[in-house]
Amino acid sequence: MSEDNGGSKVSVFLVGLGIGALVGLLFAPKSGEDTREYLSGKADEGRDYAQRKARELRERAEDLLERSKEIMDRQKDAISTAVEAGKDTYKRESRAS
Repeated sequence: MSEDNGGSKVSVFLVGLGIGALVGLLFAPKSGEDTREYLSGKADEGRDYAQRKARELRERAEDLLERSKEIMDRQKDAISTAVEAGKDTYKRESRAS
């Protein structure tokens, strides 16, 4: 799953939250104060959800970055080993000739 997909899900959630709030205001059987409290609670839930998803995405990105660094280090070591082996072989062959 790409980060863009996660970002679009958050955007869709926030748009849905806004539409739900608007519809709730239009058809609310509760008093204005109750409705405001309800909408405030839902807004807080939406904010918490967005913050949690942002934190999860950031942690996932950090994990991917760390794994990428580890893979690069292993590849670098493998290449260095191969280069050294090539140099040693070249030196041996040069002496043998």
